[in-house]
Amino acid sequence: MSLFLSASSNVMLCIDLLQGIIFFSLTGLGIWGNTFLFVRYVYTFVMSSEKKVIDFIIIHLVFSNAIIIYSNGIRDIAPVFRFRNFLGSAGCKTVVYLGRVARGLSICTTCLLSVVQAMTISPSTTLWGKLKPRTAWQVLPYLLLCWVINLPISSNLLFYVTAVGGVNRSTIRAYGGHCFLLASRHTVRWLFLCLMALRDVLFQGVMGWSSGHMAFRLYEHHKRVLYLHSSRLVVSSSPEIRATVNILVLMTCFLFFFWTDFMFSFYLGFMVAHGVALLYVKFFLELGYAVLSPFVLRSRDGCGAKAQNAH
Repeated sequence: MSLFLSASSNVMLCIDLLQGIIFFSLTGLGIWGNTFLFVRYVYTFVMSSEKKVIDFIIIHLVFSNAIIIYSNGIRDIAPVFRFRNFLGSAGCKTVVYLGRVARGLSICTTCLLSVVQAMTISPSTTLWGKLKPRTAWQVLPYLLLCWVINLPISSNLLFYVTAVGGVNRSTIRAYGGHCFLLASRHTVRWLFLCLMALRDVLFQGVMGWSSGHMAFRLYEHHKRVLYLHSSRLVVSSSPEIRATVNILVLMTCFLFFFWTDFMFSFYLGFMVAHGVALLYVKFFLELGYAVLSPFVLRSRDGCGAKAQNAH
């Protein structure tokens, strides 16, 4: 019996160690990448005489993704170290609400980034080209609009999220860590679900439209360069084209993680029991875009630096 208990405790110790490694590897990488990129872009934006529109949007995107990682990290640190009531009800409400708001901000900002880049590579004679913002401050109202849209959409969490405390667990469901979501009226639940779904469909529809426009412009550019020069010169095209390709990669990354997470969450919703492996897949999908996006954007900087050195 003692041998069985000893083996069981060793297995639990290995699981806890694995949890800690996965948790700190993913969140640590995301925190480092987003913090580094945020500081770099803010410094460049403040010190540069020319305030670039794309840089301003990327600052907001990186800031939103950093909030997602920090809020999820604080929320999920409790089960890793087996802390009980680590946050309390106020702490749970704050981190869960901020995480949900930041997720919405990430969607809206990624959409805005896609639209502005589509305008940037469009000829000035077209409608897209004429709508292109000339200064960074012209996109500020749109970023503020993102906050106005997302702050109320997630406000129900401030009322229905709590720490487990003395609440009857049969009436709540886990939200992450030791934070739980209380049951709400069907009207309230469906109202906020519909608002979130409308936001996601609207912004991802615009994102898809602008991404399609960028892909079409890239195809036209590719044909034109092939006609005028050798195919080898296509690689050394303008920095705007390189940035467009990079942003298309970012859009693809976003859509992959968003829809994979959506379908996986839908699948978990019908399962009675959730294994540890499934929960870590869910954790990775939730943070995947926020963790990887700074490295995609960092490669965009590398392309820009090479183009400048070439000139």
